[in-house]
Amino acid sequence: MSNAQRTRAMENETPVSDRAEPMALKGLAYLMSRVFAGEDMSLEAQELLQRAEQGEANALLDLSILLQLRGDEATAMAVQAEALMQQQHYQLIPRVHSSPLKVLALVAPGNLMSNTPLEFLAEGAGFQLDLLYVSPELPRPIQLPEHDVAIVALSELERNRDTLQLIQSMVGDWPRPILNLPNALMNLGRDQISQRLQGLPGLDVPINAIVSRDQLSYLCVHPSELPQLLSDAEFPLIVRPLDSHAGNDLACVNNPEALVQYLETTTGDLFYLARFVDYRSEDGQFRKYRIMLIDGEAHLAHMAISDHWMVHYLNAGMLDDETKRQEEAKTMAAFNLDFAKRHHDALQQIHRVSGLDYLGIDCGETLDGDLLVFEVGASMNVHAMDPVDIFPYKQPQMQRLFTAFESMLLREHLNFRIDRRRASAPFGEPPHGEPGQALAQ
Repeated sequence: MSNAQRTRAMENETPVSDRAEPMALKGLAYLMSRVFAGEDMSLEAQELLQRAEQGEANALLDLSILLQLRGDEATAMAVQAEALMQQQHYQLIPRVHSSPLKVLALVAPGNLMSNTPLEFLAEGAGFQLDLLYVSPELPRPIQLPEHDVAIVALSELERNRDTLQLIQSMVGDWPRPILNLPNALMNLGRDQISQRLQGLPGLDVPINAIVSRDQLSYLCVHPSELPQLLSDAEFPLIVRPLDSHAGNDLACVNNPEALVQYLETTTGDLFYLARFVDYRSEDGQFRKYRIMLIDGEAHLAHMAISDHWMVHYLNAGMLDDETKRQEEAKTMAAFNLDFAKRHHDALQQIHRVSGLDYLGIDCGETLDGDLLVFEVGASMNVHAMDPVDIFPYKQPQMQRLFTAFESMLLREHLNFRIDRRRASAPFGEPPHGEPGQALAQ
């Protein structure tokens, strides 16, 4: 970390006293929960900066997370790079260690959108989570940390593709069960998954086409050419830059003039383009659901209600509206017998087509009763950070989700052990190598 980066990172903050030994990794779940709760992180930042100055890798990685949460991504990436120069393996011990499982997550360098935030699941279920950073720019791991189950935790973003291809070349020799295989993750781009889900019963999935800025500029002048870009669409259209998330630069353009204005104010050379679907319920409200499929079983992470089509939980007014929270609580309580049952076949189709053990779906419902899919992805965040006094119904719901995730991992681990015993029986094939042994190069 350069002097300028250190100054930008924690300007005007005073170092704390030296520590004799390196401290454990605090991790994303711990740091984000405190920031989300509005806590003053000044002392935490001072401590991390002091430890980072001493070259402690855990502190460097934690500092990079905190810097991202503060909005300084450029400095955060420089700090993260320094941490990964020292080590690529990090261990997160849950505060409540209630599960015997040791889980290894393969992750990529990058910002908080680059990987699935499994830290919240580990904290909720109480299993040990190890992070192993992998990329073509980092040394390829020769030995693996000891673990019971591994999971590829990279997001499906285009910038992760080279790393996913690298991991795919490694998984054939993996010594333990490994979930969310790279080949399946690489098929989750908005354009790819929307095409693969076309025509399936009970699903409404707008096609997402990747178009260039030049193509959009041409469309502004020649709107009749829209079918050449997007076969199922007409104005209004949804447009967003490639690899954008969380509503960043996402817009609904009602006509060519609005598209001109969008291009004038938005950077980027490649965009996703899709038809807009008015999914308002009969009361005029938009309802968006985040559903996690865990080994094909549906779990509701949240439901947000808004009078605007672009629904995000944090801007939907759920915190301030008791009526909305009451509806979400009822939806969660009845989910298995209502929503999940009504859309069971459609959700199973998504599970089958995706080929993933764990994934999320942001979706709504059309007035015709179809499941309207906005996004299918492996890196959607689920957490239990919401204030218990305001959202008392969420803790039990999220604990069920965390437990279901742990149960899936445990099944994979036990099935592997059973298969391994069979393979080591007389006349059987010898089992794979153990963690700690060399991976094939």
